Amino acid sequence: MAIEGKELAIACARAAEEIQAEDIRVMDLTGVSSLTDFMVVCSGTSLPHLKAVMRDVDKHVAEAYDAHPVNAEGDAHSRWVVLDYIDVMVHVMHADLRDLYGLEDLWADGKEVEWQEPAAEDSE
Repeated sequence: MAIEGKELAIACARAAEEIQAEDIRVMDLTGVSSLTDFMVVCSGTSLPHLKAVMRDVDKHVAEAYDAHPVNAEGDAHSRWVVLDYIDVMVHVMHADLRDLYGLEDLWADGKEVEWQEPAAEDSE
C-alpha cells in the first residue's frame, strides 16, 4: 500500500509514540517549505532511546506501508537524527537540542496536524 504526505507523517508520529518518543508534533509545511510538505518532530530521552525511536519508526513504516526513507542523517551520538521520506521529514532529537534549535518556531508558518486518535467517550 503506497502512503505519502499527511498519512505518512501520521504513521511516523504513531510509530514514534509506540516507542515512547516525547512531545511529538506533526507540521504541515505545504507552501511554506521547499524542502518537504510535512515535518514530524519528536524527542528522545537518551542515546539508546533516540536510536530506538529512529529504528522503530523506520521499521514500522517499512513493514506496514513499504515506505523507506531515501536518506537518514545523523546518529544517536549526534543527538539529532533525520529520516527523509521526501514529502515527510522526521526529526528525532534529544530534548536539549530541540530546545536549542527550535524547529517548531522556525517553521511557525506551518499548520499543526492533529495526529492522535480522539479519546473514546463513555456512552453512558
